[in-house]
Amino acid sequence: MGEKFPVCSAGEVVKVIRQHGFVLSGQRGSHQKWRHPDGRMVIVAHHGSKSIPIGTLKSIIEGARLTTDDFR
Repeated sequence: MGEKFPVCSAGEVVKVIRQHGFVLSGQRGSHQKWRHPDGRMVIVAHHGSKSIPIGTLKSIIEGARLTTDDFR
């Protein structure tokens, strides 16, 4: 059976990646670029309190090399 992904807003995602050492390195419009000191990078699009689509969240999780449990 497939892994269940949590439903998160951009603010919740930012909170988690910030706790794992990511820092904001730039922004263009609603898209924020977050970098980790070891070189990992993710883009998080802020669109108010809307939920991030599952595919986008999966991409953020993979790019950040985190687990879905980190976002629960």
